Amino acid sequence: MITLKSRREIDEMKRAGEILVATHKEIKKLIKPGITSWDIEVFTEEFLRKQGATPEQKGFEGYEFATCASINDEICHGFPRKKILNEGDIITVDMVVNFHGALADSAWTYGVGQVSPEAERLMEVTRKSMYLGIEQAQVGNRIGDIGHAIQTYVEAEKLAVVREFIGHGVGPTLHEKPEVPHFGAAGKGPRLKEGMVITIEPMVNTGGWKAKMDDNGWTARTADGSLSAQYEHTIAITKDGPEILTYQGEND
Repeated sequence: MITLKSRREIDEMKRAGEILVATHKEIKKLIKPGITSWDIEVFTEEFLRKQGATPEQKGFEGYEFATCASINDEICHGFPRKKILNEGDIITVDMVVNFHGALADSAWTYGVGQVSPEAERLMEVTRKSMYLGIEQAQVGNRIGDIGHAIQTYVEAEKLAVVREFIGHGVGPTLHEKPEVPHFGAAGKGPRLKEGMVITIEPMVNTGGWKAKMDDNGWTARTADGSLSAQYEHTIAITKDGPEILTYQGEND
């Protein structure tokens, strides 16, 4: 079932989003060669606690961490670890914030120091593809319009959209209907209605789109060892257009 949120519920989710945004802005300051994704994990949990919020994904289906930290060829659900980040690495930090029962979900890819032109372009295309998808999140459009806009742009840039992991509805629980693929045909899928809240979170690879799973049962990485990036916002569908509940500001 797809739940529709009231204005009050959306405003509460937006407050959770503000805390999530503040967390990402602090994480951006931390990212440099020599730190670890475990440093980011420890910081995030402490920062959220000080804001009166909690990491929703910690304990979700047995997941043990406040963040997902996916490095280089890891697509998503990378475990935070004490391995040093090196100059030129890229890392995606994904988290879900719970503030008094309201949820917000956002992922961001960061370059560690100076990254290669290939990695820089990957991040730029992935981020732009997310916003092209968001532009399609209009009342009366269909879910397929979002994925079609993302896939068309990414493939024109000679990159590949991951198929195995997709966006979703969010609130009152972490993963709700509808499913939001980042590929597919325009005009297909459920129609978007005022009050729906979804994530748009394309994962894009420099090589092929296929993924493989690590032995931990969580972490997905590119099957061919190519780089992967991800950007994600939580979006409310409103009569006035898509409202980004995790918007970071002018340089978002």
